[in-house]
Amino acid sequence: MEPLQDDDPPVIGGYTLRGRIGVGGMGQVYLGESAAGLQVAVKVIRASVLDEDTRARFVLEVDSLKTVYGPFVAAFVAADAYADQPWLAVEYVPGPDLRTFITDHGPLPLAETASLGALLAEGLHTVHEAGLLHRDLKPQNILLAGYGPKLIDFGLAVLAERRSTLTATGFVVGSVLCMPPEQARGEHDLKQAADVYALGAVLLYAATGHYPYTGPGWQAVALRIEDPATPPDLSELPGELRPTIEAMLAYDPDARPALDEVTERLVQVIRDCGLTPAQAKRALTERTPEVPLPDLPARPEHTAYTPTVVDPAAHEDEDDIRPAGPSEPEPRDEQPDDLEPEPTPALAATSTTPTTPAQRSRDSLSRLSAPLQIAERLRAAYARDARF
Repeated sequence: MEPLQDDDPPVIGGYTLRGRIGVGGMGQVYLGESAAGLQVAVKVIRASVLDEDTRARFVLEVDSLKTVYGPFVAAFVAADAYADQPWLAVEYVPGPDLRTFITDHGPLPLAETASLGALLAEGLHTVHEAGLLHRDLKPQNILLAGYGPKLIDFGLAVLAERRSTLTATGFVVGSVLCMPPEQARGEHDLKQAADVYALGAVLLYAATGHYPYTGPGWQAVALRIEDPATPPDLSELPGELRPTIEAMLAYDPDARPALDEVTERLVQVIRDCGLTPAQAKRALTERTPEVPLPDLPARPEHTAYTPTVVDPAAHEDEDDIRPAGPSEPEPRDEQPDDLEPEPTPALAATSTTPTTPAQRSRDSLSRLSAPLQIAERLRAAYARDARF
């Protein structure tokens, strides 16, 4: 979570903005709060990409989310696709995305991987029942919370019954690392099997830390995906999962199992581990406890002050916002940057391990007594607004 910047709006659609969650190819994502205190993720389309096609795609996203309900899909809250600056508010999920989690903690054990797949298969089934395709399923679009995984970002979803697209012929839409061959070829008439393939790629990543195909750039990866003579890389995949994931990654869409069959196969893997599906889900969710947000105001409503002496508190806060030296590089996959040119906003809380001055400050704050926490927050708030 990052603080708001001077050019950020204080309010969007009646939601008071509290901080920046992330940024993607089409816009900025904020943590918003309703008058009653409901926290939501607010996606705002940036002006630089706001053209007729972008607005039309955003309208589809809003219409799509309104029709999808289920425990494994981030719920639609509100939106205005026709505003001067279109925005969308969805359920805020306080947890890391799958890519961040695997990068920080390594691959999931067998039973937890099977549980993740079974739960996501049920979530995708809900999407398909609504007549939709996700079209961009990847680890960054799966959030892990203390109550289970959530599918997010239907920005590239289209109504399944519509055989049209808003993109030019031959233009590949989506993230190539989890993309099925038919989508990598630029086909637009996609079926539900495309999401099955993407889910298989996600589960392979969850179990091994790598994708089905790699290469020096997204074009090279797409060419390997399109080649029927080049099988996916299933190295390090547990043998219990191999038959199911191999079938999900089949080159021929008609050869891939339906989502109901995927769920049945993965549940059997869980039972073979000596667990019930509920026990495996509990083991998965216990790895990703909910991360509470600091209850701090985004923009303190008071007049800035000018200190007459050096204020160490103010200098501490400057470190939170503007590091004095070069920042440490973030953990990342062993994939080139150009494989994912448009990262999806991660509607997730940051890691619980403090790695920056701001995180260390918040960690220290959490150990103080209630009165001292209040005093510390007031100190930081006044320091943040100081002008030197």
